[in-house]
Amino acid sequence: MSDDSEKGPERPAIPHPHQWVTEDERLLQSVEALQTVGRDSWRIFRIMAEFIEGFEFLAPLEKEVTIFGSARVNENDEHYEAARKLGRLLAKGGYTVVTGGGPGIMEAANRGPWEAGGRSIGLNITLPHEQEPNPYMTPDLSFRFHYFAIRKMHFLMRCRAMVAFPGGFGTMDELFENLTLVQTTKKEKIPILLFGR
Repeated sequence: MSDDSEKGPERPAIPHPHQWVTEDERLLQSVEALQTVGRDSWRIFRIMAEFIEGFEFLAPLEKEVTIFGSARVNENDEHYEAARKLGRLLAKGGYTVVTGGGPGIMEAANRGPWEAGGRSIGLNITLPHEQEPNPYMTPDLSFRFHYFAIRKMHFLMRCRAMVAFPGGFGTMDELFENLTLVQTTKKEKIPILLFGR
């Protein structure tokens, strides 16, 4: 019988070669972690700046009606023409139309006030492949956001009425956010109109 106390310390397990981390890798991982922390911390200032710029940009405006809908319809679509006509009627009534500033329903809703000599705002967003500002926004009333959350907050906070044309996830997101804010009394009751089926 052997005595276990005479064996000495237990030999450590050797990690599998795929688990080995070199000193270089360890150093790079710590640098990446620091860069991420730095980026996230400084991102706060960019968000804050966009938040404040949005307030200053929209402060002088009143009687805004926000119109949402698909970015993928063209001039031949019945919803395009309906949004264009609604935009024109709102402008003639002294309202400022607010859209996402992109193509489709947004373009049509901005085009109506442009044709009627009214004002329309485009709250555009920086996207990698998709959204370019449409040409029908009032030139000094175009604003480009980087963060969806800040853009959505400005859309919903300012509108006195909302119209949702048929659209995709973005339209549904804006619609349900507005309905939730009204339902929970975080926003005053406003007319919310659903166009189409």
